[in-house]
Amino acid sequence: MDHDYISIGIVFVVALGIAAQWLAWRLRLPAIVLLAAAGIFAGPVFGLVDPSAQLGELLRPLIGLCVAIILFEGGLSLNLAELKHAASGVRRLVYLGAPMAWVFAAACAYFIGGLDAATSLVFGAIMVVTGPTVIMPLLRQAALNRRTASYLKWEGIVNDPIGALLAVIVFQFFVYTGQGSGLVHVAESLGLAIASGVLLGAVGGWLTGQAFRAGLVPEYLKSTVMLGLVQVILVAANY
Repeated sequence: MDHDYISIGIVFVVALGIAAQWLAWRLRLPAIVLLAAAGIFAGPVFGLVDPSAQLGELLRPLIGLCVAIILFEGGLSLNLAELKHAASGVRRLVYLGAPMAWVFAAACAYFIGGLDAATSLVFGAIMVVTGPTVIMPLLRQAALNRRTASYLKWEGIVNDPIGALLAVIVFQFFVYTGQGSGLVHVAESLGLAIASGVLLGAVGGWLTGQAFRAGLVPEYLKSTVMLGLVQVILVAANY
């Protein structure tokens, strides 16, 4: 693969993403709308970018690293005090909204899309996810009162991991059911994933906080250390 071809593809994606966000700001539109449109036109429509061909086996690891940074950056902006005020509304949106979204999306995939039951249930689980990376740009442009915006923001934050876990659990269940160990394998893998994530995240966060408070990391290196630590914890947890 030509190195220049790879470099041009990466730079083009970065430039296109920045341009889409700047244009969204000028037009006062949600950035996610123009970002999605830019990706569709640059990829499937005109074929200007083909990440699978340009990055090959590096594509999936690179996406994982980028998603980790996005989610970590989103976590830094959370205000738990705000969640206390919005807790009742968020609980209703999550407890009722998530199961209903799963059921209705799965039903549409099955009866309208013509998918089989297993695929429909996995699709419905994926559709549960709203996600802060989608909701936050929309809220910036929507003229909502503070309370409603808080409800929607926290619903996206809480539903993000719930929908992702649900999709993985449902998918793994159907994959391993044919081997006679569906529930057992899902329970084991889910328990191990939660334990490793909580342990590594808590220990890594605590050690980093202690190092920062003790002055072991200079101010100009804190951002770099945090960025590197996020990647280390991601790889360790996946392993």
